[in-house]
Order: sequence, then structure tokens, then C-alpha cells
Amino acid sequence: MLVARPARLSDAAAIARIYNQGIEDRIATFETEPRTTTDIERLLQDRAGRFPAIVVERDGEVVAWASAGTYRARPCYDPIIEHSVYVDRGQRGQGVGRTALNALIEAAEGLGFLKLVSRIFPENESSRALHRACGFREVGVYRRHGRLDGAWRDCVIVERLLGAANE
Repeated sequence: MLVARPARLSDAAAIARIYNQGIEDRIATFETEPRTTTDIERLLQDRAGRFPAIVVERDGEVVAWASAGTYRARPCYDPIIEHSVYVDRGQRGQGVGRTALNALIEAAEGLGFLKLVSRIFPENESSRALHRACGFREVGVYRRHGRLDGAWRDCVIVERLLGAANE
């Protein structure tokens, strides 16, 4: 059984492990340096109370996480947050990502945010399908948005309206 709940500092090692798999796979992020437990603790502390962070457990083990943070610094963008979802390699394709993303959507709405956005590598079909299944729409493509391992990568932009923006 999958259980989604707010992330705690004690989840930092599991979150780092899952995030580092995403970094290693080179299909989910431009990041190339592994994260430490301390890095994740700092991230959770910096975002606590303002931005949602969710973990999904299966049989008491953290198998996925999703979090959101600032989209842009200008005040007009305060109701918009950018998010990420990462699933343990051995748990992919089993509904874990959907559980994490749906819980993040619910938490973001509960905090009064009006839009979730993200960028996905075009070849990451599983993430694109997950986002479509959770009500996101693809709004465009950033061409040559960044370099990863020396190669230019495009990003598909996704968004989901929340709360009053979705009425």
C-alpha cells in the first residue's frame, strides 16, 4: 500500500538516494553532482512552511518524493511554484509517481498556490505521461534550454492550474 505524507527531515537520506538516481539516469535533471543528506535537509528546512514537499512510502520505506519551490523572484509570480517528482528506480511504473504528484497538487492547493509548472526532457516519456494523467498540459518547448554532459537539451514545459485559477 502506498502512503503519501509531508516530507520530514528524517527522510533526507532516502530523498537524497532517490534524487541521486535521477541525477545518474541523466533523463530527469540538469544536475550532475550527487546530493548529500545534509543538502536535502537544508532544502527541506529552507522550504518548510512555504512550499510543499511530499514523500511516498511503501511498507514504511520512502520510494518517491515530490517538492516545489519558487518559480520566479518577482512578487507577481508568488502564486506559481515549480515542482519536481522522483521515483525510486525499482518502483517506477507502479503508480508511485502519480501518488506523489497528486499529493503535491493537493498540498499546493491547500497552501493557496494557483499554478504548478515544470520542465521535462522530451525523451522522458514516462514523466510526460504522468503529468498528463495528473491534469497537466504541455504548453511549449524550450529549445536548447541547457547543456548536460556537453550536449544541448530541450525541455517540454508543463503546467497545471490550481484553485481559483482553475475555475
